[in-house]
Amino acid sequence: MKKYFRRKSFLFALISGAACFVFFGLNSFWKVPNLEYLAQSTPAEQNGANPVSNINSHPLHIKTPDPVRGIYMSSWVASTHDWRNELVGLVDSTELNSIVIDVKDYTGVIAFEKRVPDMKEFLDYLHSKNIYAIARIAVFQDQYLAKERPDLAVKRGDGITVWKDWKGIRWLDPCSKEVWDYTVRIGKEAERIGFDELNFDYIRFPSDGNMKDISYNFCDKDILESAALENFFKYLSENLNGSKIPLSADLFGMVTTNTDDLNIGQVLEKAVPHFAYICPMVYPSHYPPTYDGYKNPASHPYEIIYHAMASSSERLIIASSTPYKLRPWLQDFDLGADYTAEMVRKEKQAVYDSGLNSWLLWDPANKYTRQALD
Repeated sequence: MKKYFRRKSFLFALISGAACFVFFGLNSFWKVPNLEYLAQSTPAEQNGANPVSNINSHPLHIKTPDPVRGIYMSSWVASTHDWRNELVGLVDSTELNSIVIDVKDYTGVIAFEKRVPDMKEFLDYLHSKNIYAIARIAVFQDQYLAKERPDLAVKRGDGITVWKDWKGIRWLDPCSKEVWDYTVRIGKEAERIGFDELNFDYIRFPSDGNMKDISYNFCDKDILESAALENFFKYLSENLNGSKIPLSADLFGMVTTNTDDLNIGQVLEKAVPHFAYICPMVYPSHYPPTYDGYKNPASHPYEIIYHAMASSSERLIIASSTPYKLRPWLQDFDLGADYTAEMVRKEKQAVYDSGLNSWLLWDPANKYTRQALD
């Protein structure tokens, strides 16, 4: 009888332990560091809670290449060794010299916390091949934090209900100082584990939703959206000015030709002073029909990109700045037209003909056209 109860107790403990592992393990797996965690803890205090807590506080960084020619790598691909090694091989065997890796995407997941626990080792591997590593940090589009901290989210007109765009995505309030601090802390951590540059994306006011039913609880009522973002850009540069690595900003492609803020707060001249590089997303497929006289802009990659980069270069020269701050994102995905190697090469040529020499290739699926690369 005692043996029966011992066996039964053992099975109960085993089942209970497994249940606890599944519940708490999965909960921990999906948990993203909160503001308090990044704000208050230090590597010494974390005692191993953070996968990168024991990393050398003076990581290896490599100098920004001239020119920069890179590709985007999602955190999911960075967590898949075969796939990420395939892309490293592409960089290693072509004119490419840089990889932009998600540190925080629109979901709000911080990649090196859970999704890519060996990020430091991966960065060391890239550096051993002299590959420049850029950390992409999505800022105001953040599903996780907006859900966990609805007080920091963009609201509907009632000032209480969380606003969502047409895709159901929540946004963080672009005027929240707490969100700004969160972004700075993530940037510092990305530098600490070895990234060579911090690239900020979704640094804008939201769009693509019911804009008649939206409010920003942290913004002064009389402040312009462009002024609010300019304050954020300044805050980033001032609070990361101790960084040994450059900062870059992803802006809408039409920022290169429009002088207004496109109703999202982005103005080229207001961003330039605060970043080492400006990366306009000049994907031809993202321009509206009849733009610049083209029925389908996606079918005219050279013309669209040349116009965008020549225009923005001229504006920066007039503003007594350097056009070499410009490093556009180019399209390597099928949308609006089939993007063959010839189409991608036309994009590259447009960049060169506008007097620039750096570019980044974007494909959300991370499948790049090798024949388009020298």
